[in-house]
Amino acid sequence: MRIKKVINNNILCVIDEKGCESIVTGRGLGFGRKVGQFVDPAAVEKTYRMEDKAGQRRLRELVEQIPLDHLQLTEELLAGIRAEIRQPLNESLLITLADHISFAIRRKEQGIEFKNPLSGSILCYYPTEYQLGQRCLAQIRRQCGVELNPDEAAFIALHIVNAELNTSMSEMYDITRLIDGVVEVVEYFYQQHFDHESLAFNRFVVHLRYFAQRLFQDKMMPDTEDEADTAFRRMIAKSCARHYKCALCVAEYVRNTWKKELSQEELIYLTIHLKRVAGDLRKETGG
Repeated sequence: MRIKKVINNNILCVIDEKGCESIVTGRGLGFGRKVGQFVDPAAVEKTYRMEDKAGQRRLRELVEQIPLDHLQLTEELLAGIRAEIRQPLNESLLITLADHISFAIRRKEQGIEFKNPLSGSILCYYPTEYQLGQRCLAQIRRQCGVELNPDEAAFIALHIVNAELNTSMSEMYDITRLIDGVVEVVEYFYQQHFDHESLAFNRFVVHLRYFAQRLFQDKMMPDTEDEADTAFRRMIAKSCARHYKCALCVAEYVRNTWKKELSQEELIYLTIHLKRVAGDLRKETGG
């Protein structure tokens, strides 16, 4: 490995024999070193590499701006997160989470704390990720002696969900707000309040997550002209008329609030999920 950039006494940016860039760390690894020199692999304690070139550049910029122990702490937190989240997580989570945690710790030291207005919704819609956020706060407290605002658990949860869905943080806020709005519309339509801790509601929210993702990324399920598909959509709309009407109310909310139109395929898919969650609701309430 040749040195591309000396970041500090303990961190180097290097290029391997294949031309791939990495960040390597080790005690005194960069002390007195110069660009172009070779690095002794035995002196390297840890190697960080992103598959995506843009991600690698962001990683290099990050290690120039935050303490190394914050990056190492985040890596430990990620190990615990990955042990609980079964699906693949975008590799950029290391960068975004390390950046957020380092900034949160520095803000705390300056007496500055941020509130998350969506904390309640995040707890409701992403309970697993929220609990992982709380575990992260506990580990930060143990290792750094820093008591971060409880709302930081919600921020961390959004970073995790963002890595699950491969979205941006701003998009995650929109997704959460949209789920809030849809749940409000649906509960008003059925004149019932869902048990937000039930399996049925959790399944419904999972559908809404991916529905919202498709909506904001303009990847709605398209309508086909296949006769069998058209007949199926008509059959669902007729046999599940009440739930289809609720889906139309959701479509109106999306049109008025987000200026986007739902395809018939999305409406039918939503109708099926509404039938399931409303049916389970009747069972729970004895209706």
